[in-house]
Amino acid sequence: MKDDLWQRDEIESPCVKVCVIHTEARICVGCNRTIEEISAWSRLTHAARAAIMADLPARSALLTKRRGGRAGRLDPR
Repeated sequence: MKDDLWQRDEIESPCVKVCVIHTEARICVGCNRTIEEISAWSRLTHAARAAIMADLPARSALLTKRRGGRAGRLDPR
């Protein structure tokens, strides 16, 4: 039996539970949303969520990989 009571016509959150904010791009490396978008998500309209979702794929290009650790700081490349 399907429970229609809890079915909602909402855009699901793009959260993938990798919540780390990129220091330069200021977006989450997991879902590509800004901190403001993440905190407001539950209060946004369907249209606002749809606009953010449409923009997310383009944001991944803003993320650059860090060459972490000591080796990354010493390597002049």
